[in-house]
Amino acid sequence: MKNLPFDAPAGRAAGASRTQPGMKPFDAVIDAPFGKVGIRADESSVREIVYLPGDIRSIAPESPLAMAAAAQIRAYFQTPSTRFDLPLAIGGTAFQRRVWQGISSIAPGSVWTYGQLAREIGSVPRAVGQACGSNPLPIVIPCHRVVASGGIGGFAHHPGEGFYRNVKRWLLAHEGVSIA
Repeated sequence: MKNLPFDAPAGRAAGASRTQPGMKPFDAVIDAPFGKVGIRADESSVREIVYLPGDIRSIAPESPLAMAAAAQIRAYFQTPSTRFDLPLAIGGTAFQRRVWQGISSIAPGSVWTYGQLAREIGSVPRAVGQACGSNPLPIVIPCHRVVASGGIGGFAHHPGEGFYRNVKRWLLAHEGVSIA
């Protein structure tokens, strides 16, 4: 991971754009082994990565940054040790950025529990889980590598079984980690 701007000024909550009416359309929607990945970028940075079901229409990236993001994500799907080198717009609160910085230190093929990450950054597991769920740049900031002490845990603010937890399982298995 290179030059992640975790000391950037605080912005609105990172996950907020997922539910706002009239949000910017995706700059790219690419195929993924578990469905699709949506990418939002501006002229200077990748702003959001979203896991999408497979029935969403693909959108070819047109801007150089959307093309680079799509290429690096596709490379990750081939080789889980792929290192991302994208300019990122990391908003969120100071606490969220601290959690995301901690997540970014977890190597492919490794997992930490919410409790381990909480101890590492001086917090509590529930708060860490909330910050993980608000991560606007999954895969690049690999929140899938943070799990519950007794199993896989939730994913992207979705605690139960379903699409998102299956995405988390796929990402972990892709990196050689098996968790029920």
